[in-house]
Amino acid sequence: MDIKNYITAVGRGLFDSFRGIRTLFTMDKEMNDRMLSRLSPSHATTPIRRRTSDIQDNTPVRALKKHEESKVLSRTIQCCFFNGGTFLFSIILFEYGLLPFINFVLQFIFGKESFMGKIVWSWIEPMLSIIFKTMWVLPLFVLSKIVNCLWFQDIADTAYRYSRGRPQFMQSLSKLLADLIFSIVVQALFLVQAMLVEYIPIFWVGYCLSVIHMSLLYSLYAFEYKWINMGWELHHRLSYIETNWPYFIGFGLPLTIFTQLPESCIISACIFSITFPIFIISANEASPITGICDYPMHLFSPVIKVSNFMLNRTIGSKKPMAGPSKPHVR
Repeated sequence: MDIKNYITAVGRGLFDSFRGIRTLFTMDKEMNDRMLSRLSPSHATTPIRRRTSDIQDNTPVRALKKHEESKVLSRTIQCCFFNGGTFLFSIILFEYGLLPFINFVLQFIFGKESFMGKIVWSWIEPMLSIIFKTMWVLPLFVLSKIVNCLWFQDIADTAYRYSRGRPQFMQSLSKLLADLIFSIVVQALFLVQAMLVEYIPIFWVGYCLSVIHMSLLYSLYAFEYKWINMGWELHHRLSYIETNWPYFIGFGLPLTIFTQLPESCIISACIFSITFPIFIISANEASPITGICDYPMHLFSPVIKVSNFMLNRTIGSKKPMAGPSKPHVR
């Protein structure tokens, strides 16, 4: 085992996780230029011809704007505005603006050290928090999950077409749906496993194992859009991560750190939704370092077995999914 190769793979993963930042600002222009050239190669010959063509009703430019214009940057800005500007800002405003202001008013009315003021505040503060979370945070959180899924998929599909061309989906729709359902179950159980290992009595062992779990899980989140478009089944995707785990630990580490900084799970989810589009684009542009691991890290095997058991009990007796096997090199 060459430690230098492992460190290099982790460093390459870290570097590749930020590649999407540069690509984000150039992708739309290059994608739209490609589409224009396919619609009319002679369209972009001169600025005069381009302006004249724009005036007409059935020009390639109008067709592009109406149907196929790439909007990755705008989708990413929408994610930032919706999750950060609307959702996260409202939570921060409530926690650090409205509640302290009401507390200040009560102290002004009853006195700073007044026993009555403290009693009133002990009733008002939890009541306002419950109302705010029930009437605003929870509905908006559910809505954000749905909207983010649509926007993430749009960003991922455009990024894939930008770097690799037309997606190659699985041949059977039922097979694709079964793969997606099983993937959701596996990811949910793996998240539970990541939380459980953190309770190992030796603190640093538990913490490091939890960080490794979350880094691999976030890498799976980011690369899964690309791999599904490539036609890879779940066992292939998991096996590829387990076999090349140093690279994927490095790739998912920044997102793990970003989401673990806040204590609130809601704020952590907001930060994830704001930054995740960058990692989707980075995953499409990445070239993982492979073939350096002598020993795969079989962290997904336990949740595969549990998932098979759960689905067999709930859906019926079907052929269980095999554990991750060594993937074919593509």
